Amino acid sequence: MSRPLFRSLALIAALVLSLAASAARADEVQVAVAANFTAPMQKIAALFAQDTGHKAVLAFGSTGKFYAQIKNGAPFEVLLAADDETPARLEQEGAALAGSHFTYAVGKLVLWSAQPGVVDAAGEVLRRGNFTHLAIANPKLAPYGAAGIAAMQALGVYDALAPKIVQAENIGQAYQFIASGNAQLGFVAYAQVLDEQGQLKGGSMWLVPAKLYRPIRQDAVVLTKGTAGSQPKPAVAALMQYLRGDKARAVIQTYGYGL
Repeated sequence: MSRPLFRSLALIAALVLSLAASAARADEVQVAVAANFTAPMQKIAALFAQDTGHKAVLAFGSTGKFYAQIKNGAPFEVLLAADDETPARLEQEGAALAGSHFTYAVGKLVLWSAQPGVVDAAGEVLRRGNFTHLAIANPKLAPYGAAGIAAMQALGVYDALAPKIVQAENIGQAYQFIASGNAQLGFVAYAQVLDEQGQLKGGSMWLVPAKLYRPIRQDAVVLTKGTAGSQPKPAVAALMQYLRGDKARAVIQTYGYGL
């Protein structure tokens, strides 16, 4: 065999071995994501795959429903919750890796309408009550729903508006109710109404003052199915680290979250 041919074959073999090693190292992570964090997490997942080779397989829904599914054996390895209570509770109950939770974002609540001019910059539309339906996520399952209730109670308008409330399963469905016109306005996450440049996508909104509701600290946690022994699986650990990194934090801030 000639030396050039031998070298070519050796290079091909090395390349095949390298590709095989890379494939072996790359893995999937099953991630349960609070519905309010849909757009930023889709972007972060794409960056994560590009930078690490790992793939984050995302499911979106309400934190309360995810809690029930996790307790019933759902195959999620990481939870990105819409609160800080659920991850802490899962750790206490042995369903998540102790000490693994951290705050990846601090959410902001908005009153939003898909129609321009419906929601004023001071939220006075709530006192006027000149609308038929107001959408809100189920406050028992979705922290943003609970925040919306708290804001209305703080303003003293909850009792008057209660008959007009249309309750959605999660914050994603609440957004759809408003976007479709089935509800003229409603409470959603600030991130849901912003585009990739951090600008209002359309309609009208009021950024609800933070003093009117309990801070929405959104925590991530490693679930027991994401562990190998007492440590996170490599791809899980990589995702948790990536969420703390500059690229992910830039995306999170673009969508209006605090850190």
